[in-house]
Amino acid sequence: MFRISSALKQAFASHTATAGRPAKKTSKRRRVFFLLLALFHTLGALSSLDALMSSRTSQGSIAWIVSLNTFPYAAVPAYWVFGRSRFQGYVISRKETDHELFAKHQLKTAGVEPYVMASNRIRGSIEAVETLAKMPFLTGNNAQLLIDGQQTFDSIFAGIRQAEQYVLVQFYIVRDDQIGRQLQQLLIEKARSGVAVYFLFDEIGSYRLPKRYTQELADAGVFVRPFHSTKGPGNRFQLNFRNHRKIVVTDGHHGWLGGLNVGDEYLGDDPRFGQWRDTHLKLSGPAVLGLQLSFVEDWYWSSEQLPNLNWQAQPANGSDVPVLIIPSGPADRFETASLMMQHALNSATKQIWIASPYFVPDEGTVAALKLAALRGVDVRILIPERTDNLLVSLAAYAFVGPLLDAGIKIYRYQQGFLHAKSFVLDEQIIAVGTVNLDNRSFRLNFEITALLADAELNQQLQQQFLLDFSQSRQMTLDEVQSRPWYKRAASQAANLMSPVL
Repeated sequence: MFRISSALKQAFASHTATAGRPAKKTSKRRRVFFLLLALFHTLGALSSLDALMSSRTSQGSIAWIVSLNTFPYAAVPAYWVFGRSRFQGYVISRKETDHELFAKHQLKTAGVEPYVMASNRIRGSIEAVETLAKMPFLTGNNAQLLIDGQQTFDSIFAGIRQAEQYVLVQFYIVRDDQIGRQLQQLLIEKARSGVAVYFLFDEIGSYRLPKRYTQELADAGVFVRPFHSTKGPGNRFQLNFRNHRKIVVTDGHHGWLGGLNVGDEYLGDDPRFGQWRDTHLKLSGPAVLGLQLSFVEDWYWSSEQLPNLNWQAQPANGSDVPVLIIPSGPADRFETASLMMQHALNSATKQIWIASPYFVPDEGTVAALKLAALRGVDVRILIPERTDNLLVSLAAYAFVGPLLDAGIKIYRYQQGFLHAKSFVLDEQIIAVGTVNLDNRSFRLNFEITALLADAELNQQLQQQFLLDFSQSRQMTLDEVQSRPWYKRAASQAANLMSPVL
């Protein structure tokens, strides 16, 4: 009996010891699980404090704070990738650049004083936009509107061929396709002929650009840099900031900017969209130095080097168009692009016609649009019928109803994809650039805009708008209100993401 009892005890002890092992493992896993939960909630609380102190809108702060504290497991990674609205590293770089540029080039007003425009040449206040741009309106310029891809690329390529000293090229998207390789080979030819060539591209917008494309440029002597939005303290996982600028400058005398990137689709060769409707601009004269300065700041951020460029203003022959170059972005002290648009809307007395492929405006712009219409200004907004971003298209419907109700006319372009970013203000001012009418352009992207004060150019762009309106359909309030409930719900849900669209 004793032996049997001892054997049973030993067997039981052995079983208990064996069974205890997984129990200990389970307990350890639970501790790790609860530690991770505690870590995420702690990170969520700390991140919500950062969101409280750094978000530029109350809606953005509230949205992030609620999500970071209620569901931090997904919100914390999302916040550190998409949540920040100020590119702090670039702010520091800009200060360093300004110091270097003043020291090496006596910049910003070097040689442009004779061309600073007298304020009485433009009706209305210009001080606000000049302060935002940190540059004055400059006279002595020639400007040419470039409509659609073929005309634009023909002009840019001709300008690059004529360059004698240097070429600056910056695009958000560069494709390794037919037009992209044409640009590549042209830059290689110029570099081999002794012209200094600088090539800057956004690493997110051009993520499909193969390494061999940039390597072939570098092997030929082209200075090549990606714009690193993930560079700098705290930016390693940050994908929210994009350099959306499109700039070409030759010899400091001629420059191009506008809506077109480098790709075959911008020539209308994309079967999804067909015709690609876009607007670009060629400038000659002192205002080109403003384009050049914007490029240099971006180049310095990417390379920590300053190219040796010409900073002496040269007026265009036989033309005297006042031009103001306005760079904008998340490193600015103020929300430059949004304030520029609101200033234009508040200044309008007769008309303001706006073209934008994306329409997700902020509250200030929506209010300014309504006020302009209510005081009798002819406000028209041209957006595409077909879009390359479903969320943006859905979110737009959350805004159009109240705007239509205020008397604003909204047109949906029918002949392909509308990608132009421009506006006509009364009978004198026009704007052409890279800014879309959305929160991303207003707060998260590096953008650039040219304001021009010229009645003839105003008439030219008005005629283009009228042609575009004739190829569009005008939206109605009934169309918006009669949409099925699930589509209206989808639009409101998409609108919740408007701070990052």
